[in-house]
Amino acid sequence: MREIVTIQVGGFANFIGSHFWNFQDEMLGLAADPNGDPLFKTPSLNMDVLYRTGDAQQGTLTYTPRLLSIDFQGSLGSMSSQGTLYKKGSNAPSEVVTWAGNVSTHASEPRKKNLFLQSLYQAEQNVPLMDGINGGTKDCQNEIQDTDIVNCLDKGVQFWTDFSKVHFHPQSLYEVNGLWMDAQEFDNYGTGRDVFTGNLRGEEICDRLRFFVEECDHVQGFQFIVDDSGGFSPVAADFLESIADEYTNTPVLLYAVRGPGSHMNLRSRKLTVVRDLHEAVSFSRLSSFCKMIVPVGLPFLSRSKASTFLNIKDENPYHCSAVYAAALHSTSLPFRMELLGPTADSFDASGAVDVNGVVQMLARQSRQNMVAILDVAMPATSLTGKMDEQSLLGNLQPLTPEVVEDVDDLQAVESMTVHGAIGSEGHRASVSEVKNTIHGAYERAITRPMFCHLSVARCPLPIPLPFPSIFGNLVGQHGELLGSPILGSVSRGSLDVHSIPMAARLRSSCAILPFLENRFGNLCKYGIERGSLGTELLRSWGFEKDEVEDIGETLSKMVRIVNPHSELSSDSD
Repeated sequence: MREIVTIQVGGFANFIGSHFWNFQDEMLGLAADPNGDPLFKTPSLNMDVLYRTGDAQQGTLTYTPRLLSIDFQGSLGSMSSQGTLYKKGSNAPSEVVTWAGNVSTHASEPRKKNLFLQSLYQAEQNVPLMDGINGGTKDCQNEIQDTDIVNCLDKGVQFWTDFSKVHFHPQSLYEVNGLWMDAQEFDNYGTGRDVFTGNLRGEEICDRLRFFVEECDHVQGFQFIVDDSGGFSPVAADFLESIADEYTNTPVLLYAVRGPGSHMNLRSRKLTVVRDLHEAVSFSRLSSFCKMIVPVGLPFLSRSKASTFLNIKDENPYHCSAVYAAALHSTSLPFRMELLGPTADSFDASGAVDVNGVVQMLARQSRQNMVAILDVAMPATSLTGKMDEQSLLGNLQPLTPEVVEDVDDLQAVESMTVHGAIGSEGHRASVSEVKNTIHGAYERAITRPMFCHLSVARCPLPIPLPFPSIFGNLVGQHGELLGSPILGSVSRGSLDVHSIPMAARLRSSCAILPFLENRFGNLCKYGIERGSLGTELLRSWGFEKDEVEDIGETLSKMVRIVNPHSELSSDSD
């Protein structure tokens, strides 16, 4: 077994993670359903890579994500930090033998479950679903109940747990003591600088990670997702440093994600300086403790080409996180494919590779650029029909911000995953059909990467009930792209679209150059040059002049690796 431990740090990272684990839970349910789609009964995909078995206190066998989630206190909404599988301890106060005075207990009312969470609870208790408003029993069909649930989620999601249908182990959910979710000032590097090291938090977090690692046979890597837009970035950086010290030879694949609120236009010069310095410092420090970093999060996802067949509300993290989670699901599929040998293919999957293999492929070959770009086609176009074979490649669009489009890079290296592709007559394409189509498209392409690793699976992306209604009216029930829009429908959700074909790609390319140059340029402008506006700000964050210069050198080196002739990096030498 080559297990993966997933780590999610910060609010938007946990929104993405919630969707990600919903996808996994849906796959498990469809695989176990005797009447389910055979495409999801995929023996070549080993879910044990992401999940662990255990026993609840009642002796019940459990199967839970191998996950450590870190967030504010109060970020779990109506969910307990102990999860739902294990009995909670008594809420009665323990006897305090060193205090003879009166003891009073102050407890807040637990948050009420929304209709979706109520439905999960009622289903597990095998009792009729109760109306969340008046307590009346619903006697209508399941489809009507599901419609109510979808409408409830579309109207408002506050917490990532509001749409989670997954059971978690008690060690998985860590609320940072002393940090409450409504803390509006936790928005830059300085605010989170000492959080990990204070009040034994770092020891507690590392102990929880150790719990999951020590029960593994052989950890292939850490899948680390961090909301790097605010104070959780230094928390993650300190945690990553600890991981690098304790698990030296275990690669970390880091997704640095940004939610919709982090891209707002700032009204003052001071706030702009704070944001730009945060981005430079955050990216530099996070990249120092991982093998490969993937920036994810567009300022306006709805306006991007990635949303051609989607209907996204940019301000809604429930919407945006669903797209990013779908891409992460696709890129993680090769990590759990069974290794069959370099030339062998199974009927349902091909192209297995582990985390270290992807890292070595993208970050250690050619120019050795450790900053990867994430592209997605959601849904992926069909291999045949009205659209030509190369359209699937052309349909891949970046979810990484500030990248160059249509760049000709002879040293580019790619790792692509295609799953659930639709072939002739609307049927799911075979593994060999997908491979032949992709290879043929690359051979005919005007520009092509130096190397591309292709992973293929026949199972599409399942759409769970709590998935947001973000599909456009050209997307059919199985993700096929229709010739004409569905009348009277602007957005379609899980009741209309049951699964979709997907393509996702991680690539090392010089197209990342603007992203790197912007961070290096802002650090020089506001933090290094004489009379810089941000010198005192960086000092208040705990960075002395020599440390700031080291950060600058790290960013300069990244720029030089991608473009040795960059004037920006040469100016710093």
